[in-house]
Amino acid sequence: MAGLIDGFDPSGIVTVNKVILKPGYTVDDLEERVAVLCENVKTYHSETGFVGGFVCLNSGQISNEGSTIGQAVESPGKDREALIVTFWNSFEEHERSHRSPSFQPLFHQVLELCENGNEEIAYSMLWSGKAYSPAEAKLAQAAKEKAAA
Repeated sequence: MAGLIDGFDPSGIVTVNKVILKPGYTVDDLEERVAVLCENVKTYHSETGFVGGFVCLNSGQISNEGSTIGQAVESPGKDREALIVTFWNSFEEHERSHRSPSFQPLFHQVLELCENGNEEIAYSMLWSGKAYSPAEAKLAQAAKEKAAA
């Protein structure tokens, strides 16, 4: 598998929702509502453009090696901010899925948790890939060293 989601055509789109939990709601509330919503999408849209997705929660850790905005200790979004990322064959199929009658009530239940409302942005894939196996990594390192010599 060369891509992040097996079977995802790079000409498809990736959508990203950023959810910030309102005070009084928990990660368990978010997980439950998003699980029901995602199950609906898998059930009713796997044949109409949905390829896959994932949900990730802000762990609070900030990479001081990969950040250029200071040496923060912990993200203020820890356990309050999540990303819902989905992969679709086309933007049109994504939009059609959101208009389905079974999707809308579940979507509104997730929105009830959101302090930030919702803005879902569609992205075009530029690159994805998995790590090399240990043997592949050794070959790649040797090739880089040879090319640099």
